[in-house]
Amino acid sequence: MCGIAGFCNFSMNYSINSEAWHNTLIDMRKSIAHRGNDEVGEYLSEHVGLSHTRLSIRDLSHGRQPIVRVADGNEYVIVYNGEIYNTDELMPDLLKAGFVFETTTDTEVILYAYIHYGIDFVNRLNGIFAFAIWDGAAERLVLYRDRLGVKPLFYTVKDNTLVFGSEIKALFCFPGIKPEKDMDSFREIFGIGPARTSGNGVFRGIREVRPGYYAVFSADGLKTIKYWDIEPKVHNDSYEETVEKVSFLVRDAVRRQMVSDVPVCSFLSGGIDSSIVTAVASDYLKEKGVVLNTFSFDFKDNNLYFRSNAFQPERDRPYVDIMLENYPLNHTYLECDECLLADLLYAAVDARDLPGMVDIDASLLFFCSLVKKNNKVALTGECADEIFCGYPWFYRDELFWADGFPWSSDIKTRTLLLSEDFARELDLENYVYARYTESLREVPYTEGDSLAESRRKDVTYLNIRWFMQTLLDRMDRASMYSGLEARVPFADHRIVEYVFNVPWDMKYRNGIAKSLLREACRDLLPEKLLFRKKSPYPKTYNPNYERLLAERFREIINDPNSPIMSIIDRKKALSFMETPAEYGKPWFGQLMAAPQLMAYMIQVNYWLEKYF
Repeated sequence: MCGIAGFCNFSMNYSINSEAWHNTLIDMRKSIAHRGNDEVGEYLSEHVGLSHTRLSIRDLSHGRQPIVRVADGNEYVIVYNGEIYNTDELMPDLLKAGFVFETTTDTEVILYAYIHYGIDFVNRLNGIFAFAIWDGAAERLVLYRDRLGVKPLFYTVKDNTLVFGSEIKALFCFPGIKPEKDMDSFREIFGIGPARTSGNGVFRGIREVRPGYYAVFSADGLKTIKYWDIEPKVHNDSYEETVEKVSFLVRDAVRRQMVSDVPVCSFLSGGIDSSIVTAVASDYLKEKGVVLNTFSFDFKDNNLYFRSNAFQPERDRPYVDIMLENYPLNHTYLECDECLLADLLYAAVDARDLPGMVDIDASLLFFCSLVKKNNKVALTGECADEIFCGYPWFYRDELFWADGFPWSSDIKTRTLLLSEDFARELDLENYVYARYTESLREVPYTEGDSLAESRRKDVTYLNIRWFMQTLLDRMDRASMYSGLEARVPFADHRIVEYVFNVPWDMKYRNGIAKSLLREACRDLLPEKLLFRKKSPYPKTYNPNYERLLAERFREIINDPNSPIMSIIDRKKALSFMETPAEYGKPWFGQLMAAPQLMAYMIQVNYWLEKYF
């Protein structure tokens, strides 16, 4: 993985004062150097500048970017962040067409495929990616983002200049582009957060290339084109055929994502998703005589403080141990204590440029920094719950039929600490409901769907486009902050396309969530693990964590210069801290409850201090 950044203006000649513009490119890529600093490079011509900071995964010696190639007298240039998993299928036709490869990177394959097939070539790619191609023949800059938004790509247009980068912070290195906020910024943070509306960068004027889109910038301006979406299809396969197809797709996705010139490891939580990925990866490496490195995450003293609840019924470690009994794995148990967790809330904002999933982000940030000491590439079990319908809101009626985002239905909790005037001006209920209904208009239905099946598609589509995107953002920023490449086999678009159209009675048999995935991978896992009830990402149950949050939040609200004091009610905040946390009533997902609301406010205050 890597970091990319650049700018383009057809009224400018960057060759004039080129040293200053070259330094701007350097500043932009330095701001995201954590994404990979093995090699760096810049390209500057009359109308465009591109920069790249590299995490070397494939062709370690010759993969430096930008890559520049000349065809018919015109320059084509690419900066790229991602991995393409089907390069072996793409190369034969390109070789037949006469292209000569100077590297073994997927970057060069992408650039030649663009030259050969044209701008819509992206449909041929299987992978995770965000890249920019300067097309000297057509005089245009094209920004591409993968189908499901695994890799980030932000941009803004100001004074006829397009500025882009892998992370928002890179845009603020360009002259004249400063962090700005407006009421819609706060509506995103308090109404949608820690999710974001697709395409919305929260900062005023900052946009994001949406998943499944590419953007074309030319002398005529900027236009965005959708190249992919989930299509509705009648599912004609029998249950047995469906199980067989899912079994193949999952295994094929994992094996494809083992491609690397450096060792690959996996995150092993003890849940079925990461265990399936680990099992396939372990078997793949075993054929090569290699033992897979695996890592599990937990919190110090959770064995003492853990409390079973509806969302987290049991601890993960016993199930990790089951995997270790059944597969030859080189495993490391990683732990984080509550003091470090609280300290890392600020770095989590630095990584994401925005408030996020608070302690979940902070702990993942820490764990990824430890994994990076051993490996550059990690496989994860992310996205299986969104695709195979593993969350309670897929099968609990009160959540399933809720007229709104099922993972974030309690708007009142979000405004609990805000001042009355500010909450009234935000009007979050209408803002959030508008985003919800906009998304419903995009849901792909099949003719003849029942009311329940249509709603099932609503909830699945919303999960893929919203909840899954939030988790992918979290994973990218947390891992890449330490230069660790996290891959997500379940987000293979072939799996998403196929499973979306599978009827509910095949996905949820005998009252068992994700029964289709369990059946398709029955041979990979011991039965005790295979039929384990879902348990989310681990959290600390140490009461000292809540005490630390309360101390820090109290310092903020007792300081009249704290920027967040202009929008929250001090009396409400003090009263809130005196009320015992209600862990069983989350306001986002399954893990963000009362302590996380305090942590979120701490992050919002830090965000305001840092950027404004």
